[in-house]
Amino acid sequence: MRHPRLSASGGGAPAPLVAVAHGSRDPRAAATINDLLALVRSRAAARGLAGLDVRGAFLEHCAPSPRQVLSGVAESDSACVVVPLLLTAAYHSKSDIPAHIAATASALPGLDVRYADTLGPDRLLLTVLERRLAEAGVAVGDRRARARTSVVLAAAGSCDHTANATIAALAAHWEAARGWRRVLPAYASAAGPRPDEAVRALRADAPGSPVAAAAYLLAPGYFADKIHADALAAGAAAVSSALGAAPEVADVILDRYAAAARPAEAAAPAPARAASTG
Repeated sequence: MRHPRLSASGGGAPAPLVAVAHGSRDPRAAATINDLLALVRSRAAARGLAGLDVRGAFLEHCAPSPRQVLSGVAESDSACVVVPLLLTAAYHSKSDIPAHIAATASALPGLDVRYADTLGPDRLLLTVLERRLAEAGVAVGDRRARARTSVVLAAAGSCDHTANATIAALAAHWEAARGWRRVLPAYASAAGPRPDEAVRALRADAPGSPVAAAAYLLAPGYFADKIHADALAAGAAAVSSALGAAPEVADVILDRYAAAARPAEAAAPAPARAASTG
């Protein structure tokens, strides 16, 4: 992959942003991604990216595919930035999306593609997690209530141990930074503990203290429903919804776009944004 300019087309317009989500059979997921990308478009102007061409693609279950979108980009632009709408770096970000990019680049050698980092971890995502917990009835803004409350940070899970370790590190950081009684990572598939197991462990650890589950997912769908049902069945007092079309998530997407589109010689190391929740 060659590295595109931020202004890719002859008129100096910013290179298109191709956002690649996992995809789901649940129509709520694609609708949420479309709403999120509409937010990205509306917030791009404040970043000096007025008129940014934002296109969505899906790896599975719904159209269009990354290859279809990248082929469409090639008809009008010489460069684009692919942003994976994924919360951890695992198989889809390391293998699936690069394979789509490589296949398209081979068929369309005039198209330059730069590949951005995944969305997580990022402190802005913790801000959204806390808002979703507050919407579910958790007293997020009360320091003393947080000190009595345990949280299950429930992710989709992966066969990639590094990705799961990222969730565990995020849970430990969130606990320390915000003063929750405990924050335990849990995974809806491929790894353990499961969300219901984590809820039961926290309830046994401190009988009478509330336990909430925070769905660390981008959109509603199978995993969000499973986390919600299993956590409640295990005795969770509240379960938050997926991150969804939040302004902070849109801003993270634009951050990843800008970092990837920046010429390599001008790029500086990205700040460790997951190090604070301020």
